[in-house]
Amino acid sequence: MLFNIPPILSPDLLWTLQAMGHGDEIVIADANFPGTSMGARCHRLDGISATDALDAVLQLLPLDSFVETPATTMQVVGDASAKPEAVAEFRRIITDRTGAEAKMGTLERFEFYERAKKAFAIVQTGESRIYANVILTKGVIA
Repeated sequence: MLFNIPPILSPDLLWTLQAMGHGDEIVIADANFPGTSMGARCHRLDGISATDALDAVLQLLPLDSFVETPATTMQVVGDASAKPEAVAEFRRIITDRTGAEAKMGTLERFEFYERAKKAFAIVQTGESRIYANVILTKGVIA
């Protein structure tokens, strides 16, 4: 056990967060996301919501301040302007954890999948809400 480490983060996931470099990306995904077939490392957090996973990860991972949108979500198929409940919570968590208004982009479903395939890792949660998927770009600690 360690002090100040969110207990939902496994040792393997902690290694991944530490091993990632500036500009590397990690996906936090809902239970329906095809995480294992994406080819990246896939860490499972069954029974944990995507919003709880995001909050825990952001306690340790700095977001990239050199890119326009260090957080990117998946658009709702057929309604790109829709804002799912989980995405609204992602925005709140990012704003709370970073102390600044969240800079978030969106990608069409298959564009999101293609970008996720290139991610350093995927965190597959037990989140049952659909479209609860976000790609984070790691920054540096000043």
